[in-house]
Amino acid sequence: MLRAINTVPCTPALNACRQLQVQLFEWLCDPVVGPQDLTQANLRVRFNTQIEADWLWGLLQKADKSVTLLTHAQTLAGSPRAKAPLRAWVHAVSNVPAQFEANPPVWPAGLPNLVLTAAEKTAVGSLALCFYTKGLKATQGLPYASNGVPTTMAGVTYSRFVQEFRDAHRASLVRHAREVCVLCGGPLGSPEVDHWILESAFPILSVCGLNLLPACGECNSPAYKGQKPVFAENTPSAFADWFHPYCRPANGAFQLSYVAHNAEVVVSAVNVIDVNKVNNLNELLCLESRWTREFKAQYETVWGQVKKLVRVHRLTATSAAIAGYIQTQQAALLQTEPHFHVHQLVLTAVLEPARLAAWEAELRMP
Repeated sequence: MLRAINTVPCTPALNACRQLQVQLFEWLCDPVVGPQDLTQANLRVRFNTQIEADWLWGLLQKADKSVTLLTHAQTLAGSPRAKAPLRAWVHAVSNVPAQFEANPPVWPAGLPNLVLTAAEKTAVGSLALCFYTKGLKATQGLPYASNGVPTTMAGVTYSRFVQEFRDAHRASLVRHAREVCVLCGGPLGSPEVDHWILESAFPILSVCGLNLLPACGECNSPAYKGQKPVFAENTPSAFADWFHPYCRPANGAFQLSYVAHNAEVVVSAVNVIDVNKVNNLNELLCLESRWTREFKAQYETVWGQVKKLVRVHRLTATSAAIAGYIQTQQAALLQTEPHFHVHQLVLTAVLEPARLAAWEAELRMP
């Protein structure tokens, strides 16, 4: 999160699909709706457009582990005891932006476990996640154009969302320039979409535009972000000590420095109010250890370049000459390249008088 993270042009389509998802659960939680009422004809009456109703009906015909999604929907429609708490949970969880405002409402810890049976919880998860797994990620995608208008042609897909995100966060317009991960600042590679708030615990956010974030495979691995929660469970203000990519961005809130004696990168908050947030982000993504590893690797690269210049290209082995070369490298360092901030730290470290003197002494040794 060293750089700003922006929403993408197809976000209205994601928002429209999330609203359709909420409408489905509202319908299933309606006290007068039973399993027998879940028909295509009733969908067309209940939902805004025939396009949305027919797409949703097609979605419900798909299977999830040998059980159709329609069967899961019928399970919820036939559970009057679970309807009120489930409806309340859906609405509470859906209001993500409110969690990052002053005096946010209490964030639900998860599905109302004391009310829902195992079958009902499975039904909720399957129905909510299918909008992502069998909707957004399907070949046909969502029933919405980028602007959120229902369509039967060229709906927004997973690949379009990822490409739009990459285009919106491409630091360099130079063709074939390396792309940068918005979380760690390293090479993006082939990005994977992360659900910032876990879709396993809060599946109703599976297609929420504010919850989808393409990041590098390393950031999204089990060792780092993976399936770790980004909120403090069972607390009145669950997100108080957490950043959010869109609602409470971290860019400008933390800084990098290094400890000279062991070349260790340290992450710290710019303002004391953000200390806990910075610490949580660092722990979540293991930023210090990853950036320290990159720092040490780049340090050895620069040291190798200087030795080659002295021994092959006859650079004068003096502190002044070495400093001149390093300053040239600083001027050429591109902010659009991966690990810019870490590489900047390396060059700053090399320019310290003690470091230059040590390099000069080693280079003058026979």
